Amino acid sequence: MSPLFPDRRIEALLFDMDGTVLSSIKSAERIWAAWAERHGLDVAAFLPTIHGIQSVETIRRLGLPGVDPVAEAAAITDAEIEDVDGIDPIAGAGAFIAALPPARWAIVTSAPRRLAQARLAAAGIPLPRLLIAAEDVTRSKPAPDGFLLAAERLGVGIGNCLVLEDSPAGIAAGEASGAAVLVITATHTHPAATIHTSVTDYTGLSVTVATDGSVTVRA
Repeated sequence: MSPLFPDRRIEALLFDMDGTVLSSIKSAERIWAAWAERHGLDVAAFLPTIHGIQSVETIRRLGLPGVDPVAEAAAITDAEIEDVDGIDPIAGAGAFIAALPPARWAIVTSAPRRLAQARLAAAGIPLPRLLIAAEDVTRSKPAPDGFLLAAERLGVGIGNCLVLEDSPAGIAAGEASGAAVLVITATHTHPAATIHTSVTDYTGLSVTVATDGSVTVRA
């Protein structure tokens, strides 16, 4: 197996959640489709816009008259916490993460903390020591704030981090942060248009941590 980033020192891995370590598409699209229908939206056109960004931002961008984005997003979060049917880990994610020391990885998600905890539990993914959720940053993806905060709290320079992402907003956030980026394509319906290294899932990956703290990901 060959190192994926041989010319870069990696000291920590920063994972997105939805679409990167687990698939929540079935649950999310059930709830968002019902919401979109109630508001008279074109469901097929709307659903692709919900991935990778905070719910409140998704609703706010629509500019629907008489709709309170904060209240609507809170109601959607409650519904998503109740409906975790069909949430599954991305293949190999659990074993890959288990090989990492707790201080060498974090999850950075646009989901609220309660929802992130519910989905990780449903997928059988262990809660990380560090979880950066929607409440922890003012600017959500594609802004890099979540990844920058995670690196700071892990005590690692962002340039020595590897961001693992799946959505355009998340990939853009990783790029803007200055981290290396690895794209996970397990939930993609079309080939990924990206300049970054991409893999389908974790089944062909291995990870080792050296005594000097450097992390090597091999494929």
